[in-house]
Amino acid sequence: MKGRRVLIVGLNYAPEPVGIGPYSQGLAEALVARGAKVQVLAGKPYYPQWRVYPDYVAGNWQTTAENGVEITRCPHYVPAEPSGFKRIVHLASFALSALPLALHAALRGKAEKPDIVIAIAPALLSVFTAWLAARLAGAKLWIHVQDFEVEAALATGLMEPTSLPAKLARWVEATLLQLGDHVSTISPQMCAKLVAKGVEPGGVFEMRNWSDARFAADPAGAAAIRAAWGLTGKVVALYSGNIARKQGIEILVEAARLLQHRSDIGFVICGEGPNRAELERLAEGLGNVQLHDLQPAEQMGAMLTMADLHLLPQIAGAADLVLPSKLTNMLASARPVVATTEPGTGLYGEVDGCGLVTAPGDAAALADAIAALADDPARRAVLGQAALERAGQRWMKDAIIDRAVDRINQGERGSILAPR
Repeated sequence: MKGRRVLIVGLNYAPEPVGIGPYSQGLAEALVARGAKVQVLAGKPYYPQWRVYPDYVAGNWQTTAENGVEITRCPHYVPAEPSGFKRIVHLASFALSALPLALHAALRGKAEKPDIVIAIAPALLSVFTAWLAARLAGAKLWIHVQDFEVEAALATGLMEPTSLPAKLARWVEATLLQLGDHVSTISPQMCAKLVAKGVEPGGVFEMRNWSDARFAADPAGAAAIRAAWGLTGKVVALYSGNIARKQGIEILVEAARLLQHRSDIGFVICGEGPNRAELERLAEGLGNVQLHDLQPAEQMGAMLTMADLHLLPQIAGAADLVLPSKLTNMLASARPVVATTEPGTGLYGEVDGCGLVTAPGDAAALADAIAALADDPARRAVLGQAALERAGQRWMKDAIIDRAVDRINQGERGSILAPR
């Protein structure tokens, strides 16, 4: 292969079904399709259960070739209950575990060194690992920010904003982000945050997450799930994804409690994460709420089709720290979205016109929005069509990655990555 060489350092990767993992996989495989030789240093899959998957427990570093990508999965600490300090140890352990392999890649012969090193954040601490490899190899460093983890920790109460650890974390974050030759993130609002954190505006660009073409509409599968779960004939309000603090999923249970007199509306929550047990406790006794494990990828098309509307809660202050990746497939499913966020946020701008938005923490307003859509199938159809059109305009994978590759190639001596 005559293409350029790319080293990706990122904690999360497939087979993790949700969150950052599928997008890191998609990026790596798309770069291979564009002529690059790609090596990935990832953690062992653990998300969203916060347990290392059984097939990866044994052994230390494990290297495989998957769809043209060389992947080495590095051992790291995974806390069963990810508190603030344990999360730091978790992220740092991956950065240290990936370091010797990153150095080995950087110190190969000239023909094998990477031309560009991509660091996926989180884990922000692994940016140093990637930067060191890039400098030793004489390569460019591209930092891609999926989530502002320091601000998310502050917003969810894992750190006190005025504490010494918080001040240190902000300094470390700003310092690491400024190491990048190119720094991308997934929304315009998050791009603005990068500039506010001291990253040179000329080095910042947007690379959105994309809808997954594998999750095509599956009416027959949707009907089967409805029948199996006792939902036939009901208006189904679905949340599927991680169950963690920044989602504020507890509000869904509060809204369901307010609507428990509506036998025609069913709430379905599919997911796993550190707050799952607490959510089960809150939903105990509510006949209109079902909790299920996260469904396998091959059933996601049916799951998305089963929903009459999608639920996307977020806590106040978290909306521009991450643009939820699950939104892309919600929109592509041609179903309206009901989100909790403030006007002016990136999430508001994506949902406005193809769903309803209510204030974070206002369970009564959320319940009213769900009931309004349940009572108006024609409105659901109009908003769902608008969602599908928006997905086509903003969330198509090849166009997103082509724009990113073009941006990376600008100003370089020769193309870092070959066009598709």
